[in-house]
Amino acid sequence: MADIILFNYAEFVANPQFKAFSNPAEYPEVTIQAYWNSAINYISDVRNCGNVQGEQRRYAIDLMTAHLMYLSTVIAAGQVPGIMQNAQIDKVSVGLTPPPLKNEFDWWLMISPYGQMLLALLQANTAGGDYYGGSAPRLGFNQAGMFPWCR
Repeated sequence: MADIILFNYAEFVANPQFKAFSNPAEYPEVTIQAYWNSAINYISDVRNCGNVQGEQRRYAIDLMTAHLMYLSTVIAAGQVPGIMQNAQIDKVSVGLTPPPLKNEFDWWLMISPYGQMLLALLQANTAGGDYYGGSAPRLGFNQAGMFPWCR
């Protein structure tokens, strides 16, 4: 059985980088746990899987959790999440950068400060790359090239 990283509410809200989500009245443990459960659909919760391992992996999952919470907050406020390209005050005009066709996942991460930190972490730690495809080590992505399978 693989060493699984478990959600730690006290550690998450104590991290100064996630101060925006530390108010228990606004973000109770059950709410953050639900976002954590969504985050592990993007980043495996197996501690020693791929290039980002151990506590770095926990931090990556925390960043993905905060990214999902940030996007939810923006959407709940009636705003459209995106990277602002330009703005105009008189006669209100806002231009958003369209998602690039080459890599929409990077664009999606870039629309929150937490996603930007996560993208930098992933890029810094995957320079050599994981094993993609095939079936031998099962690190990286599954045979279809989709999501990480480390269990």
